[in-house]
Amino acid sequence: MEFFQSAVLPFTAAFIVLYGLIKKLPVFELFLNGAKKALKQTADLLPALTALTVAVTMLTSSGGTDFISELLAPLTELIGIPKEVLPLCIISPLSGSGSLAVLEEILSTYSPDSYIGRTASVIAGASETTFYAVAVYYGSVGITKTRHTLPSALTADLVSYIAAAIYCRII
Repeated sequence: MEFFQSAVLPFTAAFIVLYGLIKKLPVFELFLNGAKKALKQTADLLPALTALTVAVTMLTSSGGTDFISELLAPLTELIGIPKEVLPLCIISPLSGSGSLAVLEEILSTYSPDSYIGRTASVIAGASETTFYAVAVYYGSVGITKTRHTLPSALTADLVSYIAAAIYCRII
């Protein structure tokens, strides 16, 4: 199995090159054109990703997540979301690695078997890094107006948070 895993990428690359040679395509020239396009897309995405990274760092370092959590705690307690998972709910739409760090902190503090730990785990698995996904996918094709995408995606995130809390309370 280990051999198969390490051989998949070289065999795939060799197959593509051989297929191109059989079809009499300029394989190296096509490869260089693809690499140029990928570099241009990376350069186009870099400002949005940089802004997202700076926003997440500022939000967590300044104590903004704690402040927002305290502000939202009374409302979220009414709908069943524990206030201890609110930092995860705030960071999750912004950053996957940031939300994993918050999840790890929650699990080490409250244990994975607790209601809070289970709820945080389900939230982490059921939510999306909405702003990152929109920045990358829309940015890669040049879409600048997201129209209904962000409100719909953030609503879906909110529904997943509420459903996670309800599900974990039932189970």
